[in-house]
Amino acid sequence: MSQHIAQPDLDSPDPDARETIADGPDSIDSDPMDPDTGGSDSDGSGGSGGAAAGSTADQPAESGGAQSGDGSGGESVGGESGGAESGEALLVREGDIAADYLERLLDILDYDGDIDLDVEGDRAAVAVVGSNLKGLIGTGGATLDSLQELTRLAVAQQTGVRTRLMLDVGGYRAQRRKELTDLGHRTAEAVKGSGTKEKLAPMNPFERKVVHDAVASVAGVFSESEGEEPSRCVVVLPQQ
Repeated sequence: MSQHIAQPDLDSPDPDARETIADGPDSIDSDPMDPDTGGSDSDGSGGSGGAAAGSTADQPAESGGAQSGDGSGGESVGGESGGAESGEALLVREGDIAADYLERLLDILDYDGDIDLDVEGDRAAVAVVGSNLKGLIGTGGATLDSLQELTRLAVAQQTGVRTRLMLDVGGYRAQRRKELTDLGHRTAEAVKGSGTKEKLAPMNPFERKVVHDAVASVAGVFSESEGEEPSRCVVVLPQQ
């Protein structure tokens, strides 16, 4: 099993990147898809003329991210604390810890895959790349969400701080993001033309965040989330 690591230049400014897991003015970061899953949110709207939809919000819950261990099957990869680290150096270390944890887990589960590491904005990004990884994704990404949470717990146990690390497997999140971005744009244009609001199917925090961002790029409309998990959904409305 090999690792492909894209680490940022620690002397360069932190690159701008949109939060991939927050949707509206409420914050539950898991991640998703931080399905982002746990927690509650009260995201607000986004659109031209209003606050950006992804500014603070629907984020997959990071329940347990600050705990000392995962307590649900995740294993400790070590014991030293990295509390003195900060910024990109900490994010790089989070990726390294996650890679070690995932390599050991993949060996136990008898899955074969490469691990790519990167830093996207203010979070570490880890991707397991390979074929026949559907068992690690699950229906609607449910297994992937759980695996991400266990990985975050393993990382937090070593660093001593909560992590917002994002995990993708088999390109699932990347593909889902593309689909939801297209959906958000189409729905926004339809609402703009008809002047009638549209409610989308229930989504997890990661998915809602992506849709909010897409709607925010279209003038004359805005979006908000309504309902309670797991039936919380995005509603797209025309500007008054």
